[in-house]
Amino acid sequence: MIDSYTDLGAADGDADVALAAVRAGAAVVRTMYGQDLARIDKGAGDFATAADVAAEQAILDVLRTARPDDAILGEESGRQGAAAGGREWLVDPLCGTLNYAAGTLAVAVNVALRDGAAAVADPFGDEVYATDGTRAWVRAGDTDIPLAPTPATRLVDVNLDPPFPSAPSFRAVDLLAHPGFGEHFRPRVVSTTLALTWVAAGRRAAYVTDGGDLSANLHFAAGIALCRASGCVVTGVDGGPVGAGGQGLVAAADAETHDLLMSMIRG
Repeated sequence: MIDSYTDLGAADGDADVALAAVRAGAAVVRTMYGQDLARIDKGAGDFATAADVAAEQAILDVLRTARPDDAILGEESGRQGAAAGGREWLVDPLCGTLNYAAGTLAVAVNVALRDGAAAVADPFGDEVYATDGTRAWVRAGDTDIPLAPTPATRLVDVNLDPPFPSAPSFRAVDLLAHPGFGEHFRPRVVSTTLALTWVAAGRRAAYVTDGGDLSANLHFAAGIALCRASGCVVTGVDGGPVGAGGQGLVAAADAETHDLLMSMIRG
């Protein structure tokens, strides 16, 4: 497994590139944790930190070296380059910035090739999740473990962050208030797409969020790719495909869990 972009060559697979990129970003996130970081105001209570910017630069260095002809869409730097054959990398260098700034270690580093390979790093958990588009695995230490979703924990992460574009037809708080939810599940709120990796790995039964079309959203693309490759059921909150015109995301470990959540959402 490739660990450093300096080891990459043109013949290496896209999954190797994604893995090297998130490792580079995660190293920056770990190094800068706990520092007094400058903040960049994005409005509506949102902001980036110097760690977001530095981690994205480290990721861009990997992608530009390994895939110089591909386009890149970064959360902090925007779109760069002209896509060769439609190839574009989606980069979220620090998902969970508010958590990070508050000293909470629930954050993720996300890199995904649109409709292709993807990787997600847990900078503080020494785990990197990856997919080549067909299979999905987590590397813990020097061991690659296939991802195996299961609803056994009954834990469901629900994103409560605004905006809420599907309201009033769907509101996450209404799902939590549904009498059947507490009967079958237990809620969790972590405010990072690291939760999607937990669904793929069997640590969560499901993840639910609003947010419009998330199919090519740089925050969610890598996690969605992992869930699909591991065998999860992935749809919008309307039950339709995640894509143009879609609404939010329901990623469930299996069909039974997905059907149960959808019955509550529709009800």
